[in-house]
Amino acid sequence: MLLSNFSGKLLEAGTDEAGRGCIAGPVTAAAVILPFDFQQEQLNDSKKITEKLRYSLREIIEREALCFSVNHLNEAVIDEINILNASIKAMQLSVTQLQPIPEFIIIDGNRFYPINEIPFQCIIKGDMKYLSIAAASVLAKTYRDDYMNQIHEEFPMYNWKKNKGYPTKEHRDAIRAFGPCKYHRTSFRLLPEQLRLDIK
Repeated sequence: MLLSNFSGKLLEAGTDEAGRGCIAGPVTAAAVILPFDFQQEQLNDSKKITEKLRYSLREIIEREALCFSVNHLNEAVIDEINILNASIKAMQLSVTQLQPIPEFIIIDGNRFYPINEIPFQCIIKGDMKYLSIAAASVLAKTYRDDYMNQIHEEFPMYNWKKNKGYPTKEHRDAIRAFGPCKYHRTSFRLLPEQLRLDIK
């Protein structure tokens, strides 16, 4: 069972991101303030639950949260400031859009930059420990999946509907065949380096 609160503050926000390891598409972050007494036994790290359950939980989170916010930062921003900074910036943006303003922030991972002097704590694997971070992970994942499904229609050859921009073999084979498109992150290694010489 995940814990409902870290700081003891009534307005504690959890934040998390999705898409950090992808080679195409945005990094997407969400921030959520849940009621102090919120409980949901099925809520967990979005990677640990099924797609169907993620979308079911999203409806519950959006209905019952005190507030939430979701932001995409596109590949141009990722290429300019790097994926770590883009991930943090997306989480910061999401936190700043919350109303009411949180009294404390808990963040999945080990890096964050102070924002508006709000106290915070980074928590390794926080999305498996605290409900608000897990809720943020579900929102970030589902909103990013929706985005990738949408741009799949524009570039179906990469099959983002299935791989969501992760560097699967199918995705990389499509890059070899068609080249990269405007949604690919040019600062990422899109194809693995050639490991052997072609000897004739």
